Amino acid sequence: MDVLVPFAAALVSFRLAAELVRKHRLRRAPELLAWAASLGSFAAASAALAWGAAAGWDDRAFRAYYLFGGLLTAALLGAGSLLRAGVRAAGPVVVFYAGLAVGVALAVPIDPAVTGGSIPDAASHLELVPARILALVGNIAGTVAAIGVALTGLRRRPLGNSLIIGGVAVAAAGSALAGLGQGGGSFFTAIAAVLLYAGFVSRR
Repeated sequence: MDVLVPFAAALVSFRLAAELVRKHRLRRAPELLAWAASLGSFAAASAALAWGAAAGWDDRAFRAYYLFGGLLTAALLGAGSLLRAGVRAAGPVVVFYAGLAVGVALAVPIDPAVTGGSIPDAASHLELVPARILALVGNIAGTVAAIGVALTGLRRRPLGNSLIIGGVAVAAAGSALAGLGQGGGSFFTAIAAVLLYAGFVSRR
């Protein structure tokens, strides 16, 4: 179960991300590309969970999980919402942030080395600066942007924005209940990805 559920969540998220890329080719809306990248990060984080569950956690699996799940998903989601609201500066800002996140995730020391069969606690392996503080900033900023834009447009597009708020809430619940293991956390991720995708499409 701890392997199959995250693997299924990765497939679902990747499929939805690919569909948003297809829609972007037709409409050339920048928010669709940002949202696709966010769902793609969901998929990669779930794949890292499946990797850790199947082969045991090591530094490589942890770096992938932290990059896509801890650093990129929420930031890209929030950037898409801001772009949808007409804040074009969100584009170059999130590109800079993503480049910084990749560099940090690849270069930051992991001490002690990651081992074992359960999801690693970032606080036990990474220093606060720069990796954990960067994740904190990206997650808070992305979540606030996504929920703020959704709440602002709730009256005009109640269904789509409610789905986005629900997706963010389910993703947050999954993170809070990480003790359920790879399978439990990925179950929430898959539901969140479906809700977010439905919200993105409904808002167009």
